[in-house]
Amino acid sequence: MAAEPVWITLTGVRATGFHGVLPEETRVGQEFIVDVQLETAVDLTRDELDGTVNYAEVAETVVRHITGEPLQLIETLAGRIADDIASIDAVTTVEVVVHKPHAPIPVPFTDVTITVIRSKQ
Repeated sequence: MAAEPVWITLTGVRATGFHGVLPEETRVGQEFIVDVQLETAVDLTRDELDGTVNYAEVAETVVRHITGEPLQLIETLAGRIADDIASIDAVTTVEVVVHKPHAPIPVPFTDVTITVIRSKQ
């Protein structure tokens, strides 16, 4: 049987990072939350991890970026996460959403998100 398109979604991967423009953001840090949706092709007649994308490794990649080099823009953070995940051979498309729920915005708000999509198609 041929491989079929499958979407894998990780929601709410959390870690503390030091991203932002303001000095306080890079000094104190804050929680960032990332959602990832990726497309891959899976032979559904095989029940083996090597036939798909290991989402535990994807989650570790996300955390490595959140806790890694401080960046000014979460747009850059989302792009780097998307590029890393898109570099996995089995991934054909990836959508990364970075949430910054504690952004320094002087009015009431619930969340700020940035979405980046990469596709090999």
